Amino acid sequence: MPNIKAAEKWARQTDKRTVRNKDAKTRLKTVYKKAVTTQDAEFAKGVESEFDKAAQKGIIHPNKAARKKSRLAKAMKRAAEAPAPKATAKKSGSSSKARAKK
Repeated sequence: MPNIKAAEKWARQTDKRTVRNKDAKTRLKTVYKKAVTTQDAEFAKGVESEFDKAAQKGIIHPNKAARKKSRLAKAMKRAAEAPAPKATAKKSGSSSKARAKK
């Protein structure tokens, strides 16, 4: 434990900031994944805005925000160009249980 009153306060403040920043980072990861899977352009714009705000507040590095925004835009472009995936039939063959017995 710190011996100085101010150091005790600094420790409390650090703990609060750590929790707040960790929550923000976790939320950013979640909305990023959701934006990639839903492929909604309007939602993606909101996610890009959230990355900018987090970078501005110092929660994440500005280059990381730029990289994530770039990858999100690339994923959105890829999703817009790609046709809907077709269902393919599974190959019939030996099961994993049969391979495990050998």
